[in-house]
Amino acid sequence: MTDLSQFPITKRWPAQHPDRLQLYSLPTPNGVKVSIMLEEIGLPYEPHLVDITKNESWLPEFLSLNPNGKIPAIIDPNGPGGKPLGLFESGAILQYLAEKTGKLLPADPMQRWETIQWVFFQMSFIGPMFGQVGFFHKFAGKDFEDKRPLERYVNESKRLLGVLEDRLATHAWIMGDDYTIADIAHLGWVRNLIGFYGAGDLVEYSKLKNVPAWLEKCLARPAVQRGLNIPTRPA
Repeated sequence: MTDLSQFPITKRWPAQHPDRLQLYSLPTPNGVKVSIMLEEIGLPYEPHLVDITKNESWLPEFLSLNPNGKIPAIIDPNGPGGKPLGLFESGAILQYLAEKTGKLLPADPMQRWETIQWVFFQMSFIGPMFGQVGFFHKFAGKDFEDKRPLERYVNESKRLLGVLEDRLATHAWIMGDDYTIADIAHLGWVRNLIGFYGAGDLVEYSKLKNVPAWLEKCLARPAVQRGLNIPTRPA
Protein backbone atom coordinates (compact mmCIF):
# COMPACT_ATOMS: atom_id res chain seq x y z
CA MET A 1 0.00 0.00 0.00
CA THR A 2 1.26 3.46 -0.88
CA ASP A 3 2.48 5.53 2.06
CA LEU A 4 1.35 9.17 1.83
CA SER A 5 2.40 10.11 5.36
CA GLN A 6 5.02 12.48 3.97
CA PHE A 7 2.13 14.79 3.07
CA PRO A 8 0.78 16.54 6.21
CA ILE A 9 -2.53 17.21 4.44
CA THR A 10 -3.40 13.52 4.82
CA LYS A 11 -3.58 13.96 8.59
CA ARG A 12 -6.53 16.33 8.19
CA TRP A 13 -8.03 14.51 5.20
CA PRO A 14 -6.98 10.84 5.58
CA ALA A 15 -6.73 8.74 2.45
CA GLN A 16 -9.02 5.71 2.55
CA HIS A 17 -7.55 4.60 -0.77
CA PRO A 18 -3.91 5.80 -0.76
CA ASP A 19 -3.18 4.02 -4.04
CA ARG A 20 -5.61 6.36 -5.83
CA LEU A 21 -5.05 9.96 -6.80
CA GLN A 22 -6.15 12.25 -3.95
CA LEU A 23 -8.22 15.32 -4.86
CA TYR A 24 -8.68 18.21 -2.42
CA SER A 25 -11.34 20.50 -3.78
CA LEU A 26 -14.80 22.07 -3.80
CA PRO A 27 -17.13 22.48 -6.82
CA THR A 28 -16.07 26.00 -7.78
CA PRO A 29 -15.17 27.04 -11.36
CA ASN A 30 -11.55 26.15 -10.63
CA GLY A 31 -12.32 23.08 -8.57
CA VAL A 32 -14.54 21.41 -11.15
CA LYS A 33 -11.81 21.60 -13.78
CA VAL A 34 -10.02 18.76 -12.04
CA SER A 35 -13.06 16.69 -11.03
CA ILE A 36 -14.40 16.91 -14.60
CA MET A 37 -10.99 16.00 -15.99
CA LEU A 38 -10.74 12.98 -13.69
CA GLU A 39 -14.23 11.85 -14.67
CA GLU A 40 -13.40 12.27 -18.37
CA ILE A 41 -10.16 10.28 -18.28
CA GLY A 42 -11.41 7.58 -15.90
CA LEU A 43 -8.42 7.71 -13.56
CA PRO A 44 -9.30 6.30 -10.11
CA TYR A 45 -9.31 9.01 -7.47
CA GLU A 46 -10.50 9.84 -3.98
CA PRO A 47 -12.13 13.26 -3.46
CA HIS A 48 -11.82 15.25 -0.25
CA LEU A 49 -14.06 18.24 0.45
CA VAL A 50 -12.13 21.36 1.43
CA ASP A 51 -14.77 23.78 2.72
CA ILE A 52 -13.50 27.23 1.76
CA THR A 53 -16.52 28.82 3.47
CA LYS A 54 -14.92 27.64 6.72
CA ASN A 55 -11.44 28.76 5.60
CA GLU A 56 -10.23 25.17 5.51
CA SER A 57 -7.88 25.98 2.65
CA TRP A 58 -5.93 28.18 5.07
CA LEU A 59 -5.34 25.41 7.58
CA PRO A 60 -1.67 24.45 8.01
CA GLU A 61 -2.34 20.98 6.62
CA PHE A 62 -3.75 22.35 3.38
CA LEU A 63 -1.07 25.03 3.11
CA SER A 64 1.55 22.28 3.31
CA LEU A 65 0.32 21.15 -0.13
CA ASN A 66 -0.65 24.52 -1.58
CA PRO A 67 1.04 27.49 0.12
CA ASN A 68 -1.28 29.79 -1.86
CA GLY A 69 -4.28 28.50 0.06
CA LYS A 70 -6.51 27.82 -2.94
CA ILE A 71 -8.33 24.74 -4.19
CA PRO A 72 -7.91 22.45 -6.05
CA ALA A 73 -4.81 20.46 -5.23
CA ILE A 74 -3.89 16.83 -5.76
CA ILE A 75 -1.53 14.12 -4.63
CA ASP A 76 -0.75 11.50 -7.25
CA PRO A 77 0.69 8.44 -5.48
CA ASN A 78 2.01 7.27 -8.84
CA GLY A 79 3.79 10.38 -10.03
CA PRO A 80 6.91 10.63 -12.21
CA GLY A 81 9.28 7.78 -11.53
CA GLY A 82 6.62 6.07 -9.44
CA LYS A 83 7.03 8.61 -6.64
CA PRO A 84 4.12 10.50 -5.02
CA LEU A 85 3.63 14.00 -6.43
CA GLY A 86 1.75 16.88 -4.84
CA LEU A 87 0.49 19.52 -7.24
CA PHE A 88 -1.58 22.70 -7.13
CA GLU A 89 -2.91 25.22 -9.69
CA SER A 90 -5.81 23.90 -11.75
CA GLY A 91 -4.21 24.62 -15.13
CA ALA A 92 -1.03 22.78 -14.19
CA ILE A 93 -3.09 19.85 -12.89
CA LEU A 94 -5.06 19.67 -16.15
CA GLN A 95 -1.88 19.56 -18.18
CA TYR A 96 -0.28 17.03 -15.86
CA LEU A 97 -3.24 14.65 -15.99
CA ALA A 98 -3.49 15.01 -19.77
CA GLU A 99 0.17 14.18 -20.24
CA LYS A 100 0.03 11.35 -17.68
CA THR A 101 -2.83 9.61 -19.47
CA GLY A 102 -2.35 10.77 -23.05
CA LYS A 103 -5.92 12.07 -23.11
CA LEU A 104 -7.56 15.41 -23.96
CA LEU A 105 -4.30 17.01 -25.10
CA PRO A 106 -3.23 16.60 -28.74
CA ALA A 107 -0.05 14.63 -29.38
CA ASP A 108 0.87 16.83 -32.34
CA PRO A 109 3.30 19.48 -30.99
CA MET A 110 1.64 22.38 -32.81
CA GLN A 111 -1.81 21.43 -31.58
CA ARG A 112 -0.49 20.64 -28.12
CA TRP A 113 0.98 24.07 -27.59
CA GLU A 114 -2.07 25.78 -29.03
CA THR A 115 -4.22 23.90 -26.52
CA ILE A 116 -1.95 24.90 -23.65
CA GLN A 117 -2.11 28.48 -24.92
CA TRP A 118 -5.90 28.50 -24.48
CA VAL A 119 -5.58 27.03 -20.98
CA PHE A 120 -3.25 29.91 -20.11
CA PHE A 121 -5.76 32.34 -21.62
CA GLN A 122 -8.39 31.05 -19.23
CA MET A 123 -6.05 31.14 -16.25
CA SER A 124 -4.76 34.63 -16.99
CA PHE A 125 -7.91 36.39 -18.19
CA ILE A 126 -11.21 34.51 -18.05
CA GLY A 127 -10.93 33.36 -14.44
CA PRO A 128 -9.65 36.59 -12.88
CA MET A 129 -11.99 38.88 -14.81
CA PHE A 130 -15.14 36.78 -14.39
CA GLY A 131 -14.30 36.37 -10.71
CA GLN A 132 -14.13 40.13 -10.26
CA VAL A 133 -17.53 40.49 -11.92
CA GLY A 134 -18.85 38.01 -9.37
CA PHE A 135 -17.36 39.95 -6.48
CA PHE A 136 -18.64 43.35 -7.55
CA HIS A 137 -22.03 42.13 -8.78
CA LYS A 138 -23.00 39.38 -6.30
CA PHE A 139 -20.80 39.54 -3.25
CA ALA A 140 -19.45 42.28 -0.96
CA GLY A 141 -18.42 44.54 -3.83
CA LYS A 142 -22.06 45.06 -4.84
CA ASP A 143 -22.43 47.47 -1.91
CA PHE A 144 -19.62 49.74 -3.08
CA GLU A 145 -20.93 53.14 -4.07
CA ASP A 146 -18.28 53.52 -6.77
CA LYS A 147 -19.50 51.37 -9.68
CA ARG A 148 -16.47 51.97 -11.87
CA PRO A 149 -14.74 48.71 -10.84
CA LEU A 150 -17.84 46.71 -11.79
CA GLU A 151 -18.10 48.52 -15.10
CA ARG A 152 -14.44 47.86 -15.84
CA TYR A 153 -14.68 44.12 -15.17
CA VAL A 154 -17.99 43.78 -16.99
CA ASN A 155 -16.55 45.45 -20.08
CA GLU A 156 -13.45 43.30 -19.97
CA SER A 157 -15.53 40.15 -19.52
CA LYS A 158 -17.66 41.10 -22.53
CA ARG A 159 -14.47 41.51 -24.54
CA LEU A 160 -13.18 38.11 -23.43
CA LEU A 161 -16.48 36.44 -24.28
CA GLY A 162 -16.07 38.03 -27.70
CA VAL A 163 -12.69 36.34 -28.07
CA LEU A 164 -14.32 32.98 -27.35
CA GLU A 165 -17.28 33.79 -29.59
CA ASP A 166 -14.98 34.47 -32.53
CA ARG A 167 -12.92 31.36 -31.87
CA LEU A 168 -16.00 29.15 -31.68
CA ALA A 169 -17.40 30.62 -34.90
CA THR A 170 -14.96 28.42 -36.79
CA HIS A 171 -14.31 25.65 -34.24
CA ALA A 172 -16.75 23.05 -32.88
CA TRP A 173 -14.68 22.98 -29.69
CA ILE A 174 -12.02 25.48 -28.66
CA MET A 175 -9.41 23.36 -30.42
CA GLY A 176 -11.60 22.32 -33.36
CA ASP A 177 -12.99 18.83 -33.80
CA ASP A 178 -11.72 17.51 -30.48
CA TYR A 179 -12.81 18.32 -26.93
CA THR A 180 -9.71 19.07 -24.84
CA ILE A 181 -8.48 20.48 -21.57
CA ALA A 182 -9.01 23.92 -23.12
CA ASP A 183 -12.77 23.33 -23.00
CA ILE A 184 -12.61 21.93 -19.47
CA ALA A 185 -10.68 24.98 -18.30
CA HIS A 186 -13.30 27.42 -19.59
CA LEU A 187 -16.67 25.75 -19.14
CA GLY A 188 -17.02 26.16 -15.37
CA TRP A 189 -16.23 29.85 -15.51
CA VAL A 190 -18.69 30.62 -18.31
CA ARG A 191 -21.35 28.58 -16.52
CA ASN A 192 -20.69 30.41 -13.25
CA LEU A 193 -20.75 33.86 -14.82
CA ILE A 194 -24.25 33.47 -16.19
CA GLY A 195 -25.53 31.12 -13.49
CA PHE A 196 -24.27 31.54 -9.93
CA TYR A 197 -23.06 35.11 -10.48
CA GLY A 198 -26.25 36.05 -12.33
CA ALA A 199 -24.31 38.33 -14.67
CA GLY A 200 -25.74 37.17 -18.00
CA ASP A 201 -27.58 40.43 -18.66
CA LEU A 202 -24.58 42.51 -17.61
CA VAL A 203 -22.29 40.86 -20.14
CA GLU A 204 -25.02 40.62 -22.81
CA TYR A 205 -24.71 36.86 -22.97
CA SER A 206 -27.98 36.56 -24.90
CA LYS A 207 -26.38 38.36 -27.84
CA LEU A 208 -23.86 35.56 -28.25
CA LYS A 209 -24.48 32.52 -30.43
CA ASN A 210 -21.41 30.32 -30.43
CA VAL A 211 -20.46 30.44 -26.76
CA PRO A 212 -23.92 29.38 -25.53
CA ALA A 213 -24.04 26.54 -28.07
CA TRP A 214 -20.57 25.39 -27.00
CA LEU A 215 -21.46 25.55 -23.29
CA GLU A 216 -24.61 23.51 -23.91
CA LYS A 217 -22.50 20.84 -25.63
CA CYS A 218 -20.06 20.82 -22.74
CA LEU A 219 -22.80 20.44 -20.15
CA ALA A 220 -24.35 17.58 -22.12
CA ARG A 221 -21.31 15.41 -21.45
CA PRO A 222 -21.99 12.87 -18.66
CA ALA A 223 -18.50 13.29 -17.20
CA VAL A 224 -19.07 17.05 -16.95
CA GLN A 225 -22.36 16.57 -15.13
CA ARG A 226 -20.70 14.22 -12.66
CA GLY A 227 -17.67 16.40 -12.17
CA LEU A 228 -19.72 19.51 -11.45
CA ASN A 229 -20.84 17.94 -8.17
CA ILE A 230 -17.58 16.44 -6.92
CA PRO A 231 -16.77 16.61 -4.03
CA THR A 232 -20.34 16.83 -2.77
CA ARG A 233 -20.97 20.23 -1.23
CA PRO A 234 -21.81 20.35 2.50
CA ALA A 235 -25.54 20.34 3.23
